[in-house]
Amino acid sequence: MKKRLVFWGVMSVIVLTMTGCGGGQNKRVEFEEDTLRWAVVKDSTVYGICGDGSAMNTLELLIDNGDTMVISVAEANEAGKVFGNYGSGDRMAVMLKKPGVARLVINLSALLGNWVMPNPLDGSSEQGIRIKEGGVVEGIEQSTIIYKTWKIFNGQIELLTVREGGDELEEVNRYDIVMLGPDTLVFSDSEDTFEYGRQRERASHSKIKLEESSFDDFKL
Repeated sequence: MKKRLVFWGVMSVIVLTMTGCGGGQNKRVEFEEDTLRWAVVKDSTVYGICGDGSAMNTLELLIDNGDTMVISVAEANEAGKVFGNYGSGDRMAVMLKKPGVARLVINLSALLGNWVMPNPLDGSSEQGIRIKEGGVVEGIEQSTIIYKTWKIFNGQIELLTVREGGDELEEVNRYDIVMLGPDTLVFSDSEDTFEYGRQRERASHSKIKLEESSFDDFKL
């Protein structure tokens, strides 16, 4: 789902329309319902740290406001909506079905890292994204898209991007997470599916230990 950051522009038009009409009379202003709905939707995600009391179907969540919640994740597990599993100390994002029951769980700690896929143009190189703490995201070998920020918004991963050489307008792209494992990240929207693997570190030549030669190596 791609949304242009046009809300303030829309609101400006509304204000000008209401104040610019003669006689101070109230005028009916019409605008796209979808645009306003997107602008005022709030994030209902609950954020916190996984506590030591967590188990297979129970998540003890130390919420950012200082409270502690014990959340059942049995239904989310059964529906395949627990992404990245969880362990003590992991940063978590939870969407609740009702108080104390999760419908979707995302391990934000597992989401961090370098995620790449084969370059679709030649397949000989890799491209992807680098997801970092603090909402920072960077492109990996991306020549046409500048990645600016990321966050979870109502259970979706949201990426803020700018296309190089375009109109320089920021785009908000929201995707459903399909899979998140130790080495796999898949997310999609109504148009595209992105399948990434975790980038492997290349071994440094300086770390390669060579066996010392001996006199026997030179015997004919």
